[in-house]
Amino acid sequence: MTLGGNIGISRELHQEMKTLICPTCGCSLVRLGISKEEAVAYSYKGEEYLFCCEGCVEKFTTNPQEYLQKIDDLVVCPVCLAEKPLERVVTLKIAGQEVHFCGCPRCVEKFTKEPEYHIKRLAGMVE
Repeated sequence: MTLGGNIGISRELHQEMKTLICPTCGCSLVRLGISKEEAVAYSYKGEEYLFCCEGCVEKFTTNPQEYLQKIDDLVVCPVCLAEKPLERVVTLKIAGQEVHFCGCPRCVEKFTKEPEYHIKRLAGMVE
């Protein structure tokens, strides 16, 4: 499905559609209300990862590759902030950009009314 028309998403704003996901439990840090500054940071193979809590860092260190593989295909709906595997989401092309939704028509409808707000919220830029 393709939506277009007056729904404009700049290339810069589309880059912000990524959201932080705890590598251990797969929860969206935005959904949990955890900012980048509040998240627990841990470096693995030269890359910094952000976690929801110390407990998740401890679990992660037991088998980092396994946990990273489990979240590799997770995406977060920009409206309800539900975490879903890529094979279970609805992907729409909006203004030439792919946007992943949980599958609920209401989320798509709400997104089309305020796309910039939902993208910025997903990136943790607004509450």
